Amino acid sequence: MRFSLRSLFVRCTLVVALPMAAFAALMFTATATSSIAQAQQIPPGAKQPGEFPRVKLTAGMFVIDAAVAANDADREQGLMYRSRLGPNEGMLFVFGENAVHCFWMKNTLIPLSIAFIRADGTITDIDEMQAETTNNHCPRNNGVFALEMPKGWFTAKGIKPGMVIQGLPPLQ
Repeated sequence: MRFSLRSLFVRCTLVVALPMAAFAALMFTATATSSIAQAQQIPPGAKQPGEFPRVKLTAGMFVIDAAVAANDADREQGLMYRSRLGPNEGMLFVFGENAVHCFWMKNTLIPLSIAFIRADGTITDIDEMQAETTNNHCPRNNGVFALEMPKGWFTAKGIKPGMVIQGLPPLQ
């Protein structure tokens, strides 16, 4: 039996290339399926992440890109169904009254930190919240804003109660 180097090279290439191509196709399919599944988690009628108005806030030297939830429906949805947030991305909740506003994490897939804020921008309380729980997270003080960020963000940046958040929208 005679083999040429060329045919041996072609056979070896096929032995290596075909399984790699199959693996790449499988990974592409899994990624596409995961994206579709994630998109399907947001129920009909709920806002997509890009549909919320946005505001740039500052906390000390840090700039925050915050989606704004200023009406009942938006505050009720909040960051539910989201699977990730950018490193300086969060959600600002705006309330029409100065009161104790409590939060929970039902249908919220990522752990978050929350800062409760007075009308003048002063942070009164900060709390850490576990994903997909119904534990109440209530501040000790009244406020009109709450800012949710990725869990541990405030601690990592040295942001504490008494500090001021700048760039908050005017109250109506």
